[in-house]
Amino acid sequence: MTSEASPKDRFVTVYGRKPVLEALADYNLRVDKVLLAEGLRGPVIEEIKDAAADRAVRVERASANRVKLLAGNGRHDQGVLADVVARRMRPLADALADPANAPRTVLLLDGLTTPANVGMILRTATAAGIDGIVVPHRGVASLDPLVIKASAGVAFHAPVLRTRTAGEAAEMLGEAGYPLFALEANAADSIFDADFGSRAVFVLGNETAGLSEDVRAWIAQPVSIPMAGDVESLNVASAAAVLCFELLRRKLA
Repeated sequence: MTSEASPKDRFVTVYGRKPVLEALADYNLRVDKVLLAEGLRGPVIEEIKDAAADRAVRVERASANRVKLLAGNGRHDQGVLADVVARRMRPLADALADPANAPRTVLLLDGLTTPANVGMILRTATAAGIDGIVVPHRGVASLDPLVIKASAGVAFHAPVLRTRTAGEAAEMLGEAGYPLFALEANAADSIFDADFGSRAVFVLGNETAGLSEDVRAWIAQPVSIPMAGDVESLNVASAAAVLCFELLRRKLA
C-alpha cells in the first residue's frame, strides 16, 4: 500500500537569500517555487526574482510568519525560501510497496540531531550505493541548508525515505521482513563478520543517547566496528562510512 506523499516527502526546502540564489543557479536542480515575504525589497531580492524568471520558476508572496513557519528556522530564513525537487526522495511506505523492487540495504537515522553528521551520512551512503536512507521528519536534523552544505549538495540527490518517526520506520521495516542491526560500540559481533542476509536495515542512534526505545524493540542484532589503540568509538558519521563501504565491498566481492 502506497502513502499519499506530502510536499515534505518530495521537496527539500532551502531558505536564506544566498542558498536560494545558489539553487536557482544550479541547472541540475529543479526548483518548484520561490516564496518571498511580503514587503521584502532590495537588490538581492530583485536578483532572486530575475533568476527565477530566467528558469520559469514561479515566485509567490506570503506573510513573514508564513515563510518562517515553512522554513522551520525563523532566525535564518531572511524572508526567502525555495522548494527544490528531490528526485529520489519518497515515503518509506512507497519504497516498500513492491517487494520485488524494495531497497535491499537501508540506513535508519534514529535521533541524529547534528546537521553535519546527517549531511555527511547522506553523502557517504549515496557514494557507497546504499539503497535507502530513512530520515524521519521528527527527531532528526531537518534537511536544511546546514545539512545540504555538509553533504556537499548530495542531499538533493540522495535516496531519502521519509516517515514520521524512527519508531514508525522500524516497525514498518520489521513487519516487512527486514532484520534490523544496530551499530553499537560494545556489541560482540563485528560488522566484518556478521551475516546480514540479502536485505537488512542498519540503525544509527543519537550521538550521545544511542537508540530510542521504540527502535530498540525491533533490533535483531547489535554489531560493532573493532577498535584499536584504546579508542572507544567513532563519530557516528565516521562509523556510518566504515559500515557503508563494508557493505559495498561485500556487494562487489
